[in-house]
Amino acid sequence: MMAEDIIIEPVITEKSNDGIQEGKYTFKVNKKATKVDIAKAVEKLFEVKVLKVNTINVSGKTRRVGRNVGKTSDWKKAIVTIDTNPSDTKYLAKGGKVKKVSKKYKDSIEEFMGA
Repeated sequence: MMAEDIIIEPVITEKSNDGIQEGKYTFKVNKKATKVDIAKAVEKLFEVKVLKVNTINVSGKTRRVGRNVGKTSDWKKAIVTIDTNPSDTKYLAKGGKVKKVSKKYKDSIEEFMGA
């Protein structure tokens, strides 16, 4: 599954907008996507470092139009926590030398609010 197929759209509500200050972004995702798939897709699409992914299966609601009763479709919601202060990663290489890896991570997702 490609990253564009996993992340369907952002969920913009009052509660999700409050979470943006803490680095939590809410997305509507594919029902078959796992937490690892969602984390990799967000990292690829938005160039941020994902710390944690929480998923919720949202069941559809019963709707009525006149005498016809129907149901909206079920969907999956993912709350992704990103690293708001990305830093360089250090590790020991061969020979005991300390190497530093500095990937260019962003500290927020600007595309989330349609900017």
